[in-house]
Amino acid sequence: MSNALFLPIILGTPRKDRKSENVARWLLSQIEARDEIETQLFDVRDFDLPRDHYGTEIGANFPEWRDAIIRADGLIIVAPEYNHAYPGTLKSVLDLLLKEYIHKAVGFVGVSAQVWGGTRVIEAMVPMVRELGLIATFTDLNFPRVHTLFDDDGEMLDREFDKRAAAFLDELIWMSKTLRWGRENVSSKYHK
Repeated sequence: MSNALFLPIILGTPRKDRKSENVARWLLSQIEARDEIETQLFDVRDFDLPRDHYGTEIGANFPEWRDAIIRADGLIIVAPEYNHAYPGTLKSVLDLLLKEYIHKAVGFVGVSAQVWGGTRVIEAMVPMVRELGLIATFTDLNFPRVHTLFDDDGEMLDREFDKRAAAFLDELIWMSKTLRWGRENVSSKYHK
């Protein structure tokens, strides 16, 4: 097993003209600058979710996602706030799996056009990911007034976010390493 952590990112909204795509791509570049992390960007737009099936019963129909989460040491969720909650498409994608998430870290990146920076979407996601078996970090990354943070080419305008992203990733790395060690060394009915 590689010593590098595998921390995929999921961009959680299919909306047209979404500003959270700039956030996800910028964060991807921050991660790619670190040798201790490998990543892969997933986009809920790319999941052709059927309307007549639900949840883990169709998870095998999405092998790239399933295999990434099996390999993952943690997960990063980039989500805009939709009426104090998370996008339904994101929930549908996360519900494709269950046991694959257990005892892995999750870091939240909240996005909002308003001053709260997605705080409420993160608050709404915590009980949901807990039920999936993911362990939330306490350091979130919030992007308030996201429409003012990037130029027309998707370049970050506020370099203060470099420090915020570093703190967010440092905590996610610590949690992911600790949970990886636990999965490999502590007996559990969830890990063989």
